[in-house]
Amino acid sequence: MVGFGILLLRKIAAMTRILITSALPYVNGVKHLGNLAGSLLPADVHARFRRQTGCDVLFICATDEHGTPAELGAIKAGQEVRTFCDQQHAMQADIYRRFGLSFDHFGRTSSLQNHALTQHLYRRLDAAGLIEERDLQQIWSPLDGRFLPDRYVLGTCPHCGFESARGDQCDGCDALLEPEELIRPRSALSGDAALEIRSSRHLFLRQSLLVEKLSAWVDSRSGWPPFVVSLAKSWLTCELRDRCITRDLDWGVPVPRAGFEGKVFYVWFDAPIGYIAATQQWAGADNRDWRSWWWNADNVRYVQFLGKDNVPFHAVSFPATLIGSGEPWKTVDVIKGFHWLNYDGGKFSTSRGRGIFTDQALEELPADFWRWWLIANAPETSDTDFNIGRFASDVNKDLADVFGNLVNRIISFAHQAFDGRIPSGGEPGEPEISLAAELDRRVALLRTHHEACEFRRAAAETRTIWSAANAYLQHAAPWTIFKSDPVRAGVVTRTGLNLVRLSATLAWSIIPSLSETVLHAFGDDEAVPRWPSAPCGPYLDSGAGTRVLRLGPLVAKISGEKTDHLAARFGG
Repeated sequence: MVGFGILLLRKIAAMTRILITSALPYVNGVKHLGNLAGSLLPADVHARFRRQTGCDVLFICATDEHGTPAELGAIKAGQEVRTFCDQQHAMQADIYRRFGLSFDHFGRTSSLQNHALTQHLYRRLDAAGLIEERDLQQIWSPLDGRFLPDRYVLGTCPHCGFESARGDQCDGCDALLEPEELIRPRSALSGDAALEIRSSRHLFLRQSLLVEKLSAWVDSRSGWPPFVVSLAKSWLTCELRDRCITRDLDWGVPVPRAGFEGKVFYVWFDAPIGYIAATQQWAGADNRDWRSWWWNADNVRYVQFLGKDNVPFHAVSFPATLIGSGEPWKTVDVIKGFHWLNYDGGKFSTSRGRGIFTDQALEELPADFWRWWLIANAPETSDTDFNIGRFASDVNKDLADVFGNLVNRIISFAHQAFDGRIPSGGEPGEPEISLAAELDRRVALLRTHHEACEFRRAAAETRTIWSAANAYLQHAAPWTIFKSDPVRAGVVTRTGLNLVRLSATLAWSIIPSLSETVLHAFGDDEAVPRWPSAPCGPYLDSGAGTRVLRLGPLVAKISGEKTDHLAARFGG
């Protein structure tokens, strides 16, 4: 992994423009912590870090508003689909804002821009001979009087026996399915079990004609996690099937082709195009240049963050659309895929309401508590299990006992002994010189982890820096020598206060609210705190005379009573 980080560092060195996209959350319903951990949050941490280092960052996301989930959600809510999506988008945007997600734009795939761009790319693919009409045998519900797209069909999974598998995927075993494979299928709308097979005309993207180009493109990428490469190549090395890109639905991007009136594009065709369309929405607000990010954008480093179930679409189908168009669209450089965040031995599930959902999480505890734990335990190389007891213990230890203790004790002492000001006078001694050298190494290593998108390692190194700062203060103990050697106590206090400021700056990408509270106490009100430049020695010996605001306890521990309450509420 160190080699991976160094390789990524070298490739990015000459690039200061970073395009970041997070997998688009479906518009229906509040998302659970698994969605946050598997794409949205790590994308935000990386965007924040890149801004700290002076990169020109564009962080784009949107609600995925087409397909059967939106229609089914609207039916359940008794609303028109557009009204339902309007409300759901606003709700999700507010939750993500409160979680500190720093999107440059949070758009919508139902936008006019996405409709126009999806139809444009379809026409380009059609002109290139990559679109073909075919008859499909599809599920028809006599009771509903309509064809049932994949998610409108429920039944028993042929692989694991899960009885509420959808026609596109099984929530029980994650197998990708076709509606015809389900055992005892029924309509998700009416429960109609007297389903029929009828013929319907559809359009296919001929991915099979692009295997050679797609394989070469995947081989030209670097910095992908091994399991992402494996998933991508498994789709390409087995017989790559042409993909149906239309559906018999009313809600979606209309298909601009004679004979296809009343059909729309499949959500997985238009949704990734939504990254580009959302950038167009961002640009339109202030007449910005969206093309410089997506068109002949050789100076842009594009990183996608997504869960492993989304990998095949982003590693094969979306690139097939862009490459097949024959136009100079920017394709992804790094796909940072994640495994699952599980919940107390089982799976999070939006459809079944299992786990902790983002709005509930914010009702119970500050956003930074959740952000810290989810990044420190990011499911990067394997699935991670969320457990409330472990969560509370880790947050108390890391944020309260280590970071919070570091902040509170030295700022409190500065107010007791130096009127709350960073003291002047005295010269750093061997302990400070040695500490600065250690921090130079650790800050460089932390930067490498962030640049390589190694989130667990980045959190661990951040914690180690906090611990090193605490160890220095514990050993130097300015409160024990203040009367006997006030000059030395001043040097240690000055170093300790700057350690606090450094620690908050380095942690800002992960715990922005707590970090900003600390930095504001020092009078640092920059929207983006700059990443410290090496060496650390002068940094730790700076700011003499600056008044530091007194802070109350920075982090309140999660009590045993609160832990019991969380376990009772969420069943963990």
